[in-house]
Amino acid sequence: MLIERVRSALQPRPPSRIGVAVSGGSDSAALLHLLHDFACDETAHGRHIALRAVTVDHGLRPESAQEAKAVGEMAEALGVAHDILKWTTWDGTGNMQDCARRARYRLMADWAASHDIHHIALGHTADDQAETVLMRLGRAAGVDGLAAMSPRRRMGGVTLLRPLLTVRRAALRKHLQARGIAWIDDPSNDNPAYERVRARRALRTGEAGLSVEALCTVAQNMAMVREALGWQCFTAARNHVRFDAGDVVIARQGFRALPVEVSRRILHDALRWVSGAEYGPRGPAMGLLLEALRGGTVMTLHGCQIVPNGTEIRIFREFQAVRALDQGFDPSGQALWDGRWQLNAPQGVSADGLRLRALGEAGLAYCRRCRAKAETQARAAGQVPPPAPARPHAALIASPAVWRGDALVSAPLAGCAEGWTAELRRETESYFTGFLE
Repeated sequence: MLIERVRSALQPRPPSRIGVAVSGGSDSAALLHLLHDFACDETAHGRHIALRAVTVDHGLRPESAQEAKAVGEMAEALGVAHDILKWTTWDGTGNMQDCARRARYRLMADWAASHDIHHIALGHTADDQAETVLMRLGRAAGVDGLAAMSPRRRMGGVTLLRPLLTVRRAALRKHLQARGIAWIDDPSNDNPAYERVRARRALRTGEAGLSVEALCTVAQNMAMVREALGWQCFTAARNHVRFDAGDVVIARQGFRALPVEVSRRILHDALRWVSGAEYGPRGPAMGLLLEALRGGTVMTLHGCQIVPNGTEIRIFREFQAVRALDQGFDPSGQALWDGRWQLNAPQGVSADGLRLRALGEAGLAYCRRCRAKAETQARAAGQVPPPAPARPHAALIASPAVWRGDALVSAPLAGCAEGWTAELRRETESYFTGFLE
């Protein structure tokens, strides 16, 4: 029974609040009704489960607003709260479907956070899984690509659930028809201009012996390989990776002994962690990076600089990636810079008129002059001067600094704090646990 698929996906302890993404198509409509049935059966799971539905209106078709409204009526009939999110930020550039997909997840994540929802159920089916594998085969994807969609995946503070990932679309439509429930057919699902539609047609005709079942098995096999790789990367990273003032530092000797795929993943996720980007560099760029490191060559990639020396590989923010960042402070004297560093003014000091920018060459030269003067004064007083920042010159100039016009006020990471503090707001532990998600 379909309800059993839903129940097994949510056990052993179902969340007390579940968001459900509903477009109005057969897959998501069936998911909404099945989750409603499950939530209402409190004797089966022993707790009250609150559902809240969400529809993202991409505004790409004239009918989309009316379809979103129809989903709201479907949810209302079940007593389920429903929200419509509108995508209004596309500038018409890039791959439209990819941009829409990324925007959809961002909007839903923000929506979930605003409603204290930590789990969102998605209506992806076995057909979707097979189509995804087939498309990625055509792009010569590796393990991660062929593992395709996971039944459960973390996305920031939200867990995405796919309870119907092993269920065929035809079974869901048969279920809806038996209950007299209508759904919405998106005409773009028949447009051969889209890669997914072409993949769907190839599966229908069974070209080259392809089948949904076979491709889903490929995804399951690759998912197991991905999990094993993840654990190996997690262990290797624990042994060879440390953090220094927001930089990722890798022990070079241990790194050299790792299998190529493990070292590639450790580097890939380090670049993503430092840059804060949603995705890491693509395969060809990572191949060039590995080759550069084997030759001991410095390389810039993904807004980061990667510098090998005798014993370590250091990955830090590239100055060019942050040189244009220029912002003020909130009334409390705080500001988040580059998505990583929170700068805090000393108690009682006003941040009015101050700006937060990268330190740069001029700022670092000023810090060094101030430090030289302080060292001279400390020695004259018979004191030991504090140690100088050990980070490379290129890393220091890309660090956050407080300015009043062209005058440097503070550079906490360059040894010129003047009472200001810089707190790293990106958790280092998330780098390690990312291999296991």
